[in-house]
Amino acid sequence: MALSKSLAFLKDIRFNNNKDWMQANKPAYQTARTEFIDFVHEVILKMTPIDTGLLGLEPKQCIFRINRDIRFSKDKSPYKTNFGMYLSEGGKKSGKAGYYLHLEPGDNSFFGGGMYAPESENLAKIRQEIDYNAAELKKIVDQDSFKKLFGTLQGDTLKRAPKGYQEDHPNIDLLRLKSFVVLHQLNDQEIATWSNADKCISVFEQIKPLNDYFNVAIS
Repeated sequence: MALSKSLAFLKDIRFNNNKDWMQANKPAYQTARTEFIDFVHEVILKMTPIDTGLLGLEPKQCIFRINRDIRFSKDKSPYKTNFGMYLSEGGKKSGKAGYYLHLEPGDNSFFGGGMYAPESENLAKIRQEIDYNAAELKKIVDQDSFKKLFGTLQGDTLKRAPKGYQEDHPNIDLLRLKSFVVLHQLNDQEIATWSNADKCISVFEQIKPLNDYFNVAIS
């Protein structure tokens, strides 16, 4: 099973989230991490022919650290209870639209994609693209196959129209978004049936036109 060791480790750390336990179980963590890295490597290899912007990506550019930043959090648990992967041109810190996998036991895993909380300059460019060319975005998100996988485009929204746009703009609902993401929920039983990354690839293929739209907008 492609991610069985990863899920098993994450289940354990959920109830043993402390440095002493992690130190004592370092081999289990390394085994789980290696399994996840190998999975990410397979995803990159299979996605590159589909999205050539990912060419040359390494897993280390796409995987998030398990250590939590607890400086400003009431929850002082030192470790995350999930593994995360974000594929985009230039890596997870590029600021570009990409493909996300969140692996967390308890049926909390999901695929994601699009633009999450873009910086103000890129947000302005995306809104400008929507103002000029909302039809293309709507064509992507209104396809039956897309809606079946992801439902609707999601993200925090402004209460009012963004600066420079009128409240009666025909695409005001899209313009008020501060993030532009899609999600596809996964359960543990489904993940346990994976023997390779093909399910991941099939979902990411559906996300690619959305990512292309946003990456063109910010380029």
